[in-house]
Amino acid sequence: MKLLNTVRATLTGLAALGLTSFGASAETTLRLGDFQATGHIISVEGTTRWMAAVQEATNGEVKFEHFPSQQAAKSKAQLDAVNNGILDAALLGALYHAEALPLNSVVGLPGFYSTAQQGTEALQTMLKDGPLRDEFLAAGVTPIFGFVLPPYQVLAKKHLGVPADWNGLDIRTSGSTQAMTARALGAVGISIPGPEVYTAVERGRLDAVLFPLPSVPGYKLNEVVSHISSNGSFGGYSFVMAIRSDLFDGLSADVQAKMIELGGEAALHVAMAQDESVQGLLTQWKADGIDTYSFTDAELVEIRDNLIAVSSDWVERIKSDSAAEVLDQYRTLTSQ
Repeated sequence: MKLLNTVRATLTGLAALGLTSFGASAETTLRLGDFQATGHIISVEGTTRWMAAVQEATNGEVKFEHFPSQQAAKSKAQLDAVNNGILDAALLGALYHAEALPLNSVVGLPGFYSTAQQGTEALQTMLKDGPLRDEFLAAGVTPIFGFVLPPYQVLAKKHLGVPADWNGLDIRTSGSTQAMTARALGAVGISIPGPEVYTAVERGRLDAVLFPLPSVPGYKLNEVVSHISSNGSFGGYSFVMAIRSDLFDGLSADVQAKMIELGGEAALHVAMAQDESVQGLLTQWKADGIDTYSFTDAELVEIRDNLIAVSSDWVERIKSDSAAEVLDQYRTLTSQ
């Protein structure tokens, strides 16, 4: 009887960790947090789509309890919430966790990828093996998949062209890497979480915002600006779905593989969905009276000249032996 009780206790513990075989009746419910609203394109075409696919593919063995819109933790506290057991998984905005994931901030550098699909394919490659993946593992979480937002554009209450137009402006940036971009153009980079940007612009706390166009409707920023650029490249932003490593390692190999496989599909899907949405958004905003403009060739040259030093400054600031390697790999992958 003592042996039987021991076996039962062991099986109960394994089931709780998800160590049962794929297709077994035991269920694992993961508490998953993110800071996007459920109506945001990132959630609709990415997070919720992936969760539903995983639950279906595992026959309900893996389920999710979703905490969107910062319900469980603020955007900058998502990683801590996972490590502290408040959450089991989170869609992390890597630039919000630059202290723990400094090398992953390479995606924030300006002038690299031109579409979300291009940047996502590069990121997925770098998360499979190497320094970017190692950073997540060292932070106690396992990256399942990652994708990027389209290149950031500038949204403002006046037309911003050459760097002289940016001088002294308070501009919302995502993390320290993008703040370097703002400084290189003569502006001041201010880090404010996405959900708080609308009010900051409306009340005059911000003069302009660096933001990816597909994310604008989710935050209704088109209601508080009058000028939006369409062909700039002011850095990027990466999202990475991460699960606390001890929990992920406890899942069966089949479930792990299915999560990663479906994650790769979700990453490419949400990237393409964002790219496809851009032209429609620009057309709508123009019809609404917003100045949706393209930088002239001369303006782009002057902007790019000012931004050249940002990448080299990033390598110096990171102070990692892997920084130059990461930058070179990122440059190579995004040029393909």
